[in-house]
Amino acid sequence: MGAAGYFSGIVRGSEAAQSISALEYECFRPMAEHQFHRLFDELERRWPIASVRLVHRIGVVKAGEASLWVEIVAPHRSEAFAACQWLIDEMKRVVPIWKKPLLELPVARL
Repeated sequence: MGAAGYFSGIVRGSEAAQSISALEYECFRPMAEHQFHRLFDELERRWPIASVRLVHRIGVVKAGEASLWVEIVAPHRSEAFAACQWLIDEMKRVVPIWKKPLLELPVARL
């Protein structure tokens, strides 16, 4: 294998033009795992992937922290990049993981 592509998704400090302190992620775990396995199977049919690793955090993830990490090992970088982008796009489309922004509380001034 000649390429290992990595992606890390970081929680931004704003969501829909509002300042946030964190995102709270929830999921329906049995269906999420089922959908991830389907995506991994399709990924292997489309590209000559040696391995795929994916971590998506659940619960509260503070702004500036990683909520998603993906690693794909393939023969060439073009395959690793394409497979990684496809996986993230499809994951967002079909995996039941929901996010709720936690608004940044205003600072009280006395």
